[in-house]
Amino acid sequence: MEKLLENYELSGTLLNIHTYPDPVLTKVAQKVEKFDEELKTLCLNMLYTMYHAPGIGLAAPQVGISQRIFVIDVEYDREETSEDSGEYTLSNFKPLIFINPIIKDSSGEKTYQEGCLSLPGVYEDVKRFDEITVEYQDTDGNTHEISATELLCICIQHENDHLEGIVFLDRLSPLKKNFFKKKLIKAKKQKSHNL
Repeated sequence: MEKLLENYELSGTLLNIHTYPDPVLTKVAQKVEKFDEELKTLCLNMLYTMYHAPGIGLAAPQVGISQRIFVIDVEYDREETSEDSGEYTLSNFKPLIFINPIIKDSSGEKTYQEGCLSLPGVYEDVKRFDEITVEYQDTDGNTHEISATELLCICIQHENDHLEGIVFLDRLSPLKKNFFKKKLIKAKKQKSHNL
């Protein structure tokens, strides 16, 4: 993985981000069995899409691919080129690619306000583990293990949920969950009428 990403440059193909209630977001993703150039290209395109969204994490189901892959970068910089231009310069990339991740250990508890590229405009407090250890594979199929805290820890748990067919709405109280579900479905219907 490090070789693939050590000189990451912002290039690739923008992928379509699927939004709630797309059925692909509720499916349990399949294990990746084939580690080839196609997989590497997919991961680079996912990173490119994530940076442009902009987001700090993106799971394969969010781009319509039901496989156990997600990409994360909680450290990159995003600066507006000039006031109110709407254009940004991105730099300091530290991308991570997780394939077939397994959360092996977890401890503590933390509440963090989360958003999601598949749930536009929704931000809510979600309870997560404070510290986790994750085993995962890189794009060559090699196995690694990392311990994560703070934002990286939250982001890994959020993206890993996508692989289980869970969006963060599913972690809210039934009342809040129903409120946001109705709001998102209504917004999606309005958008499709406006096309």
